[in-house]
This record gives sequence, structure tokens and C-alpha cells, in this order.
Amino acid sequence: MQGDHMTPDDFRRLGHEYVDWVASYWERVGELPVQPPIVPGDVASKLPAVPPTTGEALEGVLADLDDVVVPGLTHWQHPSFFAFFPANTSGPGVLADIISSGLGVNGMNWSTSPACTEVEMVMLDWFVELLGLPDHFRHAHDGRGGGVLQDSASSSTLCTIIAARNRVTPGGDLSKLRAYASDQAHSSIVKGARVAGLADDQVRSIPTDAAFAMDPAALAEAIDADRRAGFVPFWCCATVGSTSSMAVDPVVDIAGICAEAQVWCHVDAAMAGSAAVCEELRWVTEGADVVDSWSFNPHKWLFTTFDCSCLWLADSRPLVDALSISPAYLRNDATETGGVVDFRDWQIPLGRRFRALKPWLVMRHYGAEGLARHVREHVRLGRLLADRILDDDRFEFAAPPALNLVCFRLTGEDPDARTSALAEAINGSGQALVTPTVLDGRPAIRICVGQTWTTERHVEALWDLVTASAD
Repeated sequence: MQGDHMTPDDFRRLGHEYVDWVASYWERVGELPVQPPIVPGDVASKLPAVPPTTGEALEGVLADLDDVVVPGLTHWQHPSFFAFFPANTSGPGVLADIISSGLGVNGMNWSTSPACTEVEMVMLDWFVELLGLPDHFRHAHDGRGGGVLQDSASSSTLCTIIAARNRVTPGGDLSKLRAYASDQAHSSIVKGARVAGLADDQVRSIPTDAAFAMDPAALAEAIDADRRAGFVPFWCCATVGSTSSMAVDPVVDIAGICAEAQVWCHVDAAMAGSAAVCEELRWVTEGADVVDSWSFNPHKWLFTTFDCSCLWLADSRPLVDALSISPAYLRNDATETGGVVDFRDWQIPLGRRFRALKPWLVMRHYGAEGLARHVREHVRLGRLLADRILDDDRFEFAAPPALNLVCFRLTGEDPDARTSALAEAINGSGQALVTPTVLDGRPAIRICVGQTWTTERHVEALWDLVTASAD
């Protein structure tokens, strides 16, 4: 009867149909417009204004997905999606999400699902091995450091801001605190500071050099000036792979300045950190051994279905001290012994799902060699595109090409207006999606190669579209 609980047999039957629908979507997504030609309200107008009174057969929902949802999507899994940074899913990532949802456990404490906690701890240690990160980020190293899965790099940033804040002023006046990041750092830093109780002007924007990397001398001057003015420098973010241009801040220099000033040094390597699966690209982890925290997102470039962000701490105690609250209903014998990790104290929410199944299945499916091979191919395709731009005098780089990202603009007469128009033409075609950005105060077009099913054919088609639209 409709409205009753779904039986395991019904779930099994529908599950096959829904998985088949997803597989069919992956097969045909490359034929769809990357961005939908719709206006606000188009999707909502196709949905009933009130919820259903009685239940219905869910077979019909598949037709609604085709008629209502798919035409209103920006297709992040399209092989010609070159915008933002990718959120590249994969078969094992999706299967892990299904298992996690089916298990439906809440891993807030070790005791509420021991496997949820312990698989996650091992996965974070696996990533340390996979990326060549320092041993003190392992859970088993000395009991102080370790890693945790967050939903995004934004949450990782917020957690480290709170830990650093608590380290200098536990429960005290926040008005004198000052944080630091480059003028190319992610917007989540200012948002995280707001959530942590700071005003926007308490986050100092540090100038960058010609390659858009933070100027360490300017950082040292800002910290010194703030300290002499009676403020309390407490947190700094070094970006490895900035959003607009993939700029890499000089982490070692920044960490040295922070250590001398007793300022928490956090590294946001959300996209670029994945490159460390390739040994020749492990320069992206330089300085990880001398910072307080380091984070990256497997859900951007390692085929691990969103959401999945790794955060490591050289010393987890400031974060746990800041976030640990233990009402009676959360107390248990395992926690009281101090011999287990309760990840509820390593994040903002209390509840947490079994995210670790995603990297577990992804790494078991691809292996370290497979992940490295795919990342290397994306880097090769990025360089291929950079070579095309270099050989065409109609274009110039807006920033040095880095890894799988290229930023460029038009040359010649009225280049800024024409560059903006070119980006609109590319995106309006539905054949590809790129991101307009601004570098040095001028418009630029930003292309990132990293979607799961992108091949050289798609990059060549993009270049044909760019050149045709630029004429």
C-alpha cells in the first residue's frame, strides 16, 4: 500500500532502476547543454505548490527527474565542465554514498558506531601516505595530531580559526584579534571569521606578488604593526592553489613568520593538494611539516563524491578544547577512558555521517597508481591548453599556468570588454562552461581541467570554441 514503509524487496527493485538512471545520465550528460538556458522560477513552476496527500509509486519520479530536474541543472559531471574547481564524482564514490545512507549511522562518538570512527581514522592516515604528508599528522604517531573529515574546506578553515582563537583567548575579548590571508585567499576565510565572532576588518588582506602569491615580507610587517598597535595576531592562512589563478603562497616562509609571532598557520590546499598523489608534484605539500593544520578536498580532484574534505592538525588539543561539550547523554565508558577519538569534538555539528566510506571505496577501486595516472592526465591537458594559448597571439596569460588551470585574456583593441564577451559567448553556447574572474583588476577567463570524464577531445573542442568565438 502506498504510504507504508518500503520493503527490502521494493527497495531492491527500485534501487536497480534508480542506479540504472544514474548510469544512463552519465552516458548522455556530454550531449546536454553544460548550463541550462532557463530563467529563475522555471524549475519551481513545474512543481506542485503543495505536498502530496497520499503516497505514489516512485517509478514516476524518474520521469520527473528527466522533465523537471535535469533540464534545470548545471551539469558538473559534464566532460566539458571547465568552471570553478571540479566536484568530480565516480562510481565507487556514489556506491559508498548509497551504503552510507543505507547504514544510516551517526558517528558523533566512537561508541555510537566504532567502525565509523576507526575507518575514518585509517582513511586519514592512508591519505597521509598517499600524499606524502608528515608522519605527525597520523593518528597513531604521538596521540596529539591526526586527521578528520569535514564537509568542505570552509568548515576546515572555520575549525582552525576557532582552535586558534581558543588558544589565545579562551572565552575572552575577541575585538583585538587579527587574522591574515592573501588578497587572493578564498572567501570562506572572511565567512569563517564572521562565524567565529570577528568583524571583517579583523581579517588583514596581505598583498601578493606578480604571480598572485602572498608577499611574506608584507605579512611580517602587518603582524608587527598590529602587535605594536595593541592587537593580537592569532591565525594566518597560506593558500596552496588559489581559486582565481592556482597561486601558491610560500608556505615555509609564512610558517616561519607565524611561528616566531606565535600565530596559528593553516594551509588551504583545497584543490591543489590532490596533485600530491603524483610524486613529481609533491611540491604542493612543501611546508606541511611546519604548519599547525593542513587541508584539502578529495571531492574536488580525487573522484570522491561531494562532500569530503580532509583536515589534519599537528596538535588536535586546541580544537578539542574549544569544541568539547559533554552533557550526560553523550557520556560513555569508552570516552571516559580517554582511549578513543570522538570526532564530534573535531567539528561544528554534533552528528556526522559515514563519509569515510567514500575515500575507502575510491582508493580501493583506483589505487594510488590509478589516482596519480588520472591527475597526471588532467595536468597534461592543462598544459596542452596553455600551449595553444602561447602559440596564438590573440591571447595572453593572465596568470602563470599551474597544474590543471589556465587563466588568459584577449589582446589587441579593447581587450577587457572583448574578454568578458568571450566568456559570455562560451558559456552561452551550452557547449562548455568556464569561469570569468578578475586578475590585476582586469577580466580574465579561467579554465580548470579536472572533470572525471574529460579527455583530450573535449579540451580540443573547447579550444575550437574559444578561437571561433574570439574571431
